[in-house]
Amino acid sequence: MGLHLCLFITIYLSVSASIFNASSALSEAENYDEQALFGECSSAADCKAGFYCFSCGLLDSKCVRSMYTDQFQLLNNSLPFNKYAYLTTHNSYSIEGEPSHTGVPRLTFYNQEDNVTQQLNNGVRALMLDTYDFEGDIWLCHSFGGKCYKETAYGPANETLKEIEAFLSDNPSEIVTLILEDYTKEGGLTQAFTKAGLMKYWFPVSKMPRSGKDWPLVSDMVAQSTRLLVFTSIRSKEKAEGIAYQWNYMVENQYGNGGMTEGKCPNRGESSPMNDTTKSLVLVNHFRSIPLSPLSCMDNSASLLKMLNTCHADAGNRWANFVAVDFYKRSEGGGSFQAVDVLNGELLCGSDDVHDCVPAGSPRAAASYGRD
Repeated sequence: MGLHLCLFITIYLSVSASIFNASSALSEAENYDEQALFGECSSAADCKAGFYCFSCGLLDSKCVRSMYTDQFQLLNNSLPFNKYAYLTTHNSYSIEGEPSHTGVPRLTFYNQEDNVTQQLNNGVRALMLDTYDFEGDIWLCHSFGGKCYKETAYGPANETLKEIEAFLSDNPSEIVTLILEDYTKEGGLTQAFTKAGLMKYWFPVSKMPRSGKDWPLVSDMVAQSTRLLVFTSIRSKEKAEGIAYQWNYMVENQYGNGGMTEGKCPNRGESSPMNDTTKSLVLVNHFRSIPLSPLSCMDNSASLLKMLNTCHADAGNRWANFVAVDFYKRSEGGGSFQAVDVLNGELLCGSDDVHDCVPAGSPRAAASYGRD
């Protein structure tokens, strides 16, 4: 009881202090997001398309981004997969309000507010999932010690995989990446992906580049319908099941609080150094060890953009391809959507906004956020 009380007090004081100082953080964020902030609002009707009315803690409600910019629709999909950036949700399955599937209340944290289908529809293109063997099946679980318990289980993986299959089926030009923290026995994932009907979209390991070479063109991946990339944290599964071992292909910074120190972008233990250019994909994590939704507003705003710049330098002047966040729609303005616009702008034309990459006079220059 004493430990729980101390944890509650610590979290409460941290949230209170952050909200008290939020006005200065907001001022800083406006330097990045000034075009995305449209003043105070009282309802969604006060906001432009692609924005919603939202309040961070005790701050007044403002119109903030709720929809992505489709870089492929805005420009083209004719470049290699590693020449674009993709919004990524951390613990995508860990959704507030999701009822227990075990009959036992969960004793764990939540990282997102939208279900996976909503995340994908809003522009998330990479999902971080934790897979476990549990009750004779593959489950998504946020646990410890490599074992899933009734109190830490979220639900059978098949339900989420079917959501992904439905999205890929309904959106034949989209590519989805799955990054698995994997605790399953050999063979289980292959059965799960087969059962969910996802193998027909599988991007084969044999086509994944080594030695820092470029990935296939996005247009070719779409034409061949190899639109599902899956990475596992278990090295042996690449050879045994044809599931790519994540750190053979990407570098990744430290997750949690260890990856949120201003001016530093250390690699996580399993990853090679951030400046290892033999890995052609770069993943930047920017979320707390203990997810706190009120603080995500600031975490997903100015500090996120600062960290992307820090990691760009530490990764050998390479911009991130994946940026992973908690509570992806929470921000003080443009948020994680603006961050991906910045990344795609830098990757595609050296600008800090992907909209600047559209040639003057092009019909696409007037393209708005997301899809009609």
